[in-house]
Amino acid sequence: MTDGGVEDFDAVVIGGGPGGYPTAIRLGQLGLRVACVEEAEFGGVCLNWGCIPSKALIANAHLYEKAQSAAEVGIRIGELSLDVPAMQTWKNGIVKKLTTGVRGLLKANQATAVSGTARLIAKDTVEVTAKDGSVRRLRASRGVVIATGSATIELPGLPFDGERVIGAREAVSLTKVPERLLVVGGGVIGCELGMVYQKFGAQLTIVELGPGLLPGLDPECAKVVERAIKKHGGEVITGSKVTGCERRGDALVAKVSGEAGERELTCDVLLVSVGMRPRSQGLGLEALGVEIDARGFIRTNDVCQTSVPGIYAVGDVSGPPMLAHKATKEGEVCAEVIAGKRAGKDWVTVPSIVFTDPEVAAVGLTEAEAKEQGYEVRVGKFPFAALGRAMSIRETDGFTKVVIDAATSRVLGIHIVGPSASDLISEGALALEMVATADDLALTVHPHPTLGEALMEASQAALGHAIHIVNR
Repeated sequence: MTDGGVEDFDAVVIGGGPGGYPTAIRLGQLGLRVACVEEAEFGGVCLNWGCIPSKALIANAHLYEKAQSAAEVGIRIGELSLDVPAMQTWKNGIVKKLTTGVRGLLKANQATAVSGTARLIAKDTVEVTAKDGSVRRLRASRGVVIATGSATIELPGLPFDGERVIGAREAVSLTKVPERLLVVGGGVIGCELGMVYQKFGAQLTIVELGPGLLPGLDPECAKVVERAIKKHGGEVITGSKVTGCERRGDALVAKVSGEAGERELTCDVLLVSVGMRPRSQGLGLEALGVEIDARGFIRTNDVCQTSVPGIYAVGDVSGPPMLAHKATKEGEVCAEVIAGKRAGKDWVTVPSIVFTDPEVAAVGLTEAEAKEQGYEVRVGKFPFAALGRAMSIRETDGFTKVVIDAATSRVLGIHIVGPSASDLISEGALALEMVATADDLALTVHPHPTLGEALMEASQAALGHAIHIVNR
């Protein structure tokens, strides 16, 4: 182990994921000397085995399914086949390009990239241990930012073996489609990746502890996804949990316990997707007095500061929602605060997206949440089945729902399940940030024929004068 003395910076960021690297880039843009420390690969979970690789596979699964039914619209394709290893090579190329790009952006913004495992030995000093055992000490005169993200939760009785019992990291790198896939947990990761391999030919079963899939989202939207899974031959078991599994010959047999009693399910691969946990341990935070809650999240205020002056936290490690775009926004806020500028976490809403088929996206309050907060609610819904553009691309499942305050017509929430919901929701986020009313959305001329018209029509429906459906 070597010690080359202490290197001085204005700020040190621990973590090079979607929270950490934007923090470092923005600090560099603001003229501060900054180091960004990453123990694995820059880009974090999102770029390496989360958001990006999973969406690449999702896009391929969607294309594969559409190609299978192309004859319905007069396009005849020869025999289709999957080359999963080639698909993985393509996906890994995208990941490599993006992670290399992150390093390039850090360098272009005068941020120093440091590889190794970081630990705070003082509130202004970070010790970094490289893979070869060498040690660097980095001093931050203005602040240390914790952006260590989150890690997959493992369940007792279902330890990962990296091959048959796996998490999301392994699921995006399978080189063979399992004949039978059992997913434990019907949240975002489980539904997204489960539907990918279902489209590729796997027999899918999802076991969810709660009463329905995609907890936390609008239940009507979640039901559309559940119907799609069942339509393709999948099974959804709710109110149940997997208590263990064992190998029997070439298969895995999982034990399921729930409302319907005990049963056994046979599968080839078992994907555990019950959520993520914050990576707040092993950083030396407790010794410095940084407050961490019972779930492991670092407590922060509206400018990303922890309970210890000079130490900040952004992204998954600082609390839900555990979303890449929320982490990036917090990182930008944190950088500006450290640089002495006025900034804060003052956004109205953070969009949430599920890349299932159909996609689900949401901003603001659900109908139930709005009523719980005392609003008299009106709801406008417009089905994609009534939209010409949706028909032309053969994606008519789902709807757009606008939740408004009946007294003022102010938009309280927007929920979309259907084609390109992930793209359409940005208009909804802007509407909430601008304190828009349903009249604003209804009066805005939307181009025809587009999927975006569904938001205009749903807003009109909330006001009682939709054009292309019968108003309630």
